[in-house]
Amino acid sequence: MLERLCAVEWMGEWSVAFAKAMSRRLLMREYLRRAALWAQKHSAESAWPFFDITEYIDPEFKLSSSLSCKLEELFRGQPSGVKATCRGAVHLAELREQNPAMVPHDLPDLYEPLIRLYERGGEFITDNCGALDLTGVSFRPLRLQGNAYNTPVVPLNDAVLDALDAEGRVTFYASGDDRGAVFRRLLPQGGGQRDEVFSATLGWQPTTQLSTAEGDIEFIRIYDQDAARLIEHAVLGSTHRGSVQAVHPQP
Repeated sequence: MLERLCAVEWMGEWSVAFAKAMSRRLLMREYLRRAALWAQKHSAESAWPFFDITEYIDPEFKLSSSLSCKLEELFRGQPSGVKATCRGAVHLAELREQNPAMVPHDLPDLYEPLIRLYERGGEFITDNCGALDLTGVSFRPLRLQGNAYNTPVVPLNDAVLDALDAEGRVTFYASGDDRGAVFRRLLPQGGGQRDEVFSATLGWQPTTQLSTAEGDIEFIRIYDQDAARLIEHAVLGSTHRGSVQAVHPQP
């Protein structure tokens, strides 16, 4: 975990974080959901959303002095939320290694969404009004209870996360049932419009279906988390089909 955090470009190119703004926002929302569940389980509601959960699981836990020094040196000067969650991620990984029975197995991995967020563009900051600035997108988190009752927001799948990101303004559409195709309409910063449909094997491909059928009841505008779910289904379906073909090759 510490090696992954050391590899993050915390102060990288602004354009990199901006280009991944949508996936970073969804990853932050998924972290807030998971953090709410962990906080409720371990009576850490007052510390939510950015905290070191090991302080509540095992108050006696201590990291080795060498690792602790390296961790504190790495995050010196970072925003408090980044520092607390990175410390928590390393501590929880070490606690799981030392005493796995103490770490609950009925909850999703707490810090992984935030680690993915850091790997996709570096730090975030919290402004004086409590809004989260993720570089290119800013939003206010719901209250703890609202996040705890949310359904999973985004899968931690690199293919899905990459497919969600685009430069410029993007809106998503779906056709058919819950497992139908997903489309997107791009409005690049330089002007113009581009309609595309997602293919698990080819990525986003140009299409005229959305343009010619706009207004048709079968094409429904959807939220980005719904697009993530449809993209995940397409990616997993493609992987499954590839595995079946490998096991049962065509004559």
